[in-house]
Amino acid sequence: MNVSPSSIRPFDSSTPQPATMILENLPEPGIDLQGCPRKTCLQIDLILLAIEALELGTSEAILGFAEELDLKEIIKNRVNLWRMRSTNPLRRAHIRRSLTIPEAKALVIIACYIARRLTVVIRQLLMISQQLREKQIPLEQNLRLANYLERFRAHFKSRMNPRRSVILALTTNDKLDELAIDLLGKLLFCTGTAGMQRLWISLFDGEVE
Repeated sequence: MNVSPSSIRPFDSSTPQPATMILENLPEPGIDLQGCPRKTCLQIDLILLAIEALELGTSEAILGFAEELDLKEIIKNRVNLWRMRSTNPLRRAHIRRSLTIPEAKALVIIACYIARRLTVVIRQLLMISQQLREKQIPLEQNLRLANYLERFRAHFKSRMNPRRSVILALTTNDKLDELAIDLLGKLLFCTGTAGMQRLWISLFDGEVE
């Protein structure tokens, strides 16, 4: 993507802005795309999956932010949201259409708003996981972290297609726990200064010149 870190504008997620202005906070990909690459669709859905494991009622929260941020023309309702997330090629109910750039932007923006609200929880879980690993203590020993990991595994297994080779490589709890914690790191990253724009750019790594 032809965007340098110095050109990224900090984004104030505490103040709602008009929809067009909010979408413009995320730069356009540096190539001509009819829709998002498969990897981008996958990563956005996994980020939302991690949020679902952190907090109940994520779908309602997404729709609520869509209305608050004037993004209802993009994320209209539950069915529309489900179809957008089903562009993830690893889903059981995969829909063979591309996630549009405006749809992807809207989902990333809302995910970052929710992550900002959960910053303290995300940071605590990452600190706990690091401390347990340093002491070589099983992650399940901490109830709060164990609950997050259990919910993430349950969501992942129920929604992803077990016949896909990528999913077959994630069949063990240890692998899924590693993925769940990695996604916590991405969520914390997007709460920092210009984190939303940096996360957005990272979703197209390897896809643009």
